[in-house]
Amino acid sequence: MSGPRVSFEFFPPQSLQASFRLWDTVQTLAPLDPTFVSVTYGAGGTTRKLTHDAVATIGQNYGVKVAAHLTCVDATREETLEIAESYAAAGVSDIVALRGDPPKGQTHFTPAEGGFANSVELIEALASTGKFTLRVGAYPDTHPEAANAQADVDYLKRKIDAGASSAITQFFFDVENFLRFRDRCAAAGITAPILPGILPIENWSKTRNFAARCGTQVPGWLDEAFAAATRDGREELLAISLATEMCSTLIDEGIEDLHFYTLNKPELTRDICAALGINPKSSLAEVAA
Repeated sequence: MSGPRVSFEFFPPQSLQASFRLWDTVQTLAPLDPTFVSVTYGAGGTTRKLTHDAVATIGQNYGVKVAAHLTCVDATREETLEIAESYAAAGVSDIVALRGDPPKGQTHFTPAEGGFANSVELIEALASTGKFTLRVGAYPDTHPEAANAQADVDYLKRKIDAGASSAITQFFFDVENFLRFRDRCAAAGITAPILPGILPIENWSKTRNFAARCGTQVPGWLDEAFAAATRDGREELLAISLATEMCSTLIDEGIEDLHFYTLNKPELTRDICAALGINPKSSLAEVAA
């Protein structure tokens, strides 16, 4: 293998300017020949139609496999499965099935009346259609709502047993935490691929706040490193170096697939891939061919 396989996450645009940024991101990263790209929902399912439109457009015009995010938030079972059927009708066969975050203004997830209670129920229903390859979330650092680290592993096992074929992790900063999580999953009998989620750090302050909300552990040395890099104007160089080192360690540990959270800002992800020896095809047209 010349290098690891890669996949990318995008989010749907909510303005004209954001639309240009998404398409620039896709055009920059599609030539790297990703195994798939995924398109998120907004918090609380707020971008449901935008997600559908972005998924359809990318699939039709860029020659890459697209996985649509689908959540349990603020919809009945029938409405959620209708969305899934609309994806199938558009030729989308991959879904990232998630419970989803609570709607804005709520601190805890509460199922909609007549809706799926959790991701396991959603996965079971989607799997029963026989139309989709299902990917799910995983958490190397303990999920904020989990009782402990083993509870995350046990729940992932339930999702795989319900019909999921692979998992994508929340982003993390400590590779050892991911490797320990992988070992616990193997001990629990999970054989499905677990793709590490890599978040290139475009803005440390925003990333750190996001990590706190997600329960991602932040090593103290990262604060010191970015404080020094900010003083020297070297934040981008540090971000590329850190992510490249993390990915290289994962590859040395046998990881063959890396999933990048792009935030619709492709430059850091492109440069990290280049440092890993992942080179673009000669043109986007070749990718779509």
